[in-house]
Amino acid sequence: MEEFTNELIQQLHVNTVFTIGPFAIAESVVVSWLVMAILVALAIWLTRGLKVHDPSKKQVVAELIVTWLDSFTQSMLGPNAKEYSGYISTVLLYIGLANIIGIFGLKPPTKDLNVTIALALMSIVLIEVSGIRAKGCKGWLKSFAQPMAIVTPINILELVTRPLSLCMRLFGNVLGAFVIMELIKMVVPVIIPSIFSLYFDFFDGFIQAYVFVFLTSLFIAEATE
Repeated sequence: MEEFTNELIQQLHVNTVFTIGPFAIAESVVVSWLVMAILVALAIWLTRGLKVHDPSKKQVVAELIVTWLDSFTQSMLGPNAKEYSGYISTVLLYIGLANIIGIFGLKPPTKDLNVTIALALMSIVLIEVSGIRAKGCKGWLKSFAQPMAIVTPINILELVTRPLSLCMRLFGNVLGAFVIMELIKMVVPVIIPSIFSLYFDFFDGFIQAYVFVFLTSLFIAEATE
């Protein structure tokens, strides 16, 4: 149990990789840069040499990916917020890749609470901005008094509870997967842990990415109604 506790503390600890002047660059930041570099490199490679006629197999794959992402995210956003599908798709790809990067021996950046807080704040800013763009400043302010003025404090409180819910859900689920895996290793040290590891490293990682973007999309859809 002591070994498990030490391992959990290690997972929660944010290691500093290097410093630039007064700034300490954390491991989660470096891994995030790596994830972004991989996504950018793939995007550049898939979109090189695009043609209108006789597209290559690579272009067909790229078009299938973009079409699926657009269809998937726009179905969650609804008809009034389709313009935000690009952001939602990007966040989905980032969180999905960040969650499964642990199979390469790197600590997923989503195990750092600072990363999940940043993602949640970005989403909540977009949610409120989408509401202002759809309703105007006056309509956005009036929405806090809906369906009746007495619930205004609760609606204002949602500005804090929504990002808190998003970041804690993502952080807690990613960390919870690690805790479950360690407990399984303690009970059944061979064979079974590898099966569960496959689930938590791949399927659960993508599920958590989906849950995050689904809730963000749901809030945007509500804000733009």
